[in-house]
Amino acid sequence: MRTYFGSDGATLHYDELNQAGADRPPVVALAGGAAMHPRYLGDLAGLGDAQRLIMPHLRGVGRTPLPESVQTASFWRQAEDVEQLRLHLGLDRLLLLGHSAGTRLAISYAARFPDRLAGLVLVTPPAGYLVDEPSDAPALIDARRGDPVFDAAVAGWAAGPGSHDDAGFNAWYQQVAPLGYAAWGERERAHASTALYSFAANRAYFSVEPPADLASRLAEVRAPVLVVAGAQDCSAGLAPVRALSALFPAGELAVIDGCGHHPWVEQPGAFRTALDAFLRPLS
Repeated sequence: MRTYFGSDGATLHYDELNQAGADRPPVVALAGGAAMHPRYLGDLAGLGDAQRLIMPHLRGVGRTPLPESVQTASFWRQAEDVEQLRLHLGLDRLLLLGHSAGTRLAISYAARFPDRLAGLVLVTPPAGYLVDEPSDAPALIDARRGDPVFDAAVAGWAAGPGSHDDAGFNAWYQQVAPLGYAAWGERERAHASTALYSFAANRAYFSVEPPADLASRLAEVRAPVLVVAGAQDCSAGLAPVRALSALFPAGELAVIDGCGHHPWVEQPGAFRTALDAFLRPLS
């Protein structure tokens, strides 16, 4: 466990994998959830064996405390913490990866510090707040109806969490977890069991609205951007994710078949093929 100082001087924590890979620039991976412990990312299908992998504990998650001002823990304001992490690591520019809700923070950083970005990977990003493309998630859900486990997950998602404490919120996530995968086998069940949320941090993450011109500001992001979509992602959908990739001047899209919201778990080979091809010229 390593530490650095955040934008307000607070001590923040991060995990680091493969310190021996110091000859290649690290990838800073931002967990989703929002406010899920980064342990669910694992080593991103072996990426941690190829180069250094930095996984921050975001505000209120894991070893990093929630600040007195909840707005400091919003995805918009935590971009300042990511910039402090860049300085702490002694890097001119960051290779940044975000998954799911973590892409909101990654996009905030890209918009606020575009000149400090070496490359950006957005894995199954929720994009409805940035694009006008109607979501095809309802159609993807309808295509899977009839499976009792999946149908129960859909119903649980519609009902929402019945409790506002960590235990209740995490129990609710385990109920709805099958919605996040294209299949619900042993591997997917094992991965879902690693999820650990902080409810207070989840609420704080959304406490600041991004600026209304955020989508247009992404046209100023000149760094290469890879957007990874799951073809059967019943959470983020496919159509809005495809539209998001077009907002970046150097954006490219990788669609992974047989895959929901967690491509490094569901289709690790295809995920690494896309990721390695993108990262190789940047490393």
